[in-house]
Amino acid sequence: MTFVSADFEPPRRLATEKFLLEPLGPEHNEGDYDAWTSSIEHIRSTPGFEGGRWPREMTAEENRSDLERHAADFEAREGFTFTVRDPDGDAILGCVYIYPANDGVHDATVQSWVRASEAARDGDFRRALADWITSNAWPFERPLYKPLLT
Repeated sequence: MTFVSADFEPPRRLATEKFLLEPLGPEHNEGDYDAWTSSIEHIRSTPGFEGGRWPREMTAEENRSDLERHAADFEAREGFTFTVRDPDGDAILGCVYIYPANDGVHDATVQSWVRASEAARDGDFRRALADWITSNAWPFERPLYKPLLT
């Protein structure tokens, strides 16, 4: 079974007054690496990441390989990863991951994080993201996005 239908065209952008989402790729390596490596403990305490295998220490080159994998997943429609940027500049604030759920209940698992220095934006960000994921832009009927969606 495929994650999304072959004719589904994934959204490539979400813009609000507070943030901008666009597909994550290797061109974001430097900013992405800086964002998560400066926020490891904060990410590990973010809903959806507790007790997970990531973030873990890796080199910038390993991070680039990870971003290349996420970009390939996006193009193959096997998962959708977005970088979260400040709409007024190029600063990377965080990331969003949308992948198939494997719990037999949900059709997608959504995880997001913002860098520790931007933690005050997380509530507004998570609400807007939850609205977007459950909108007609996406084909999901039962997405899991902790703690907002069940």
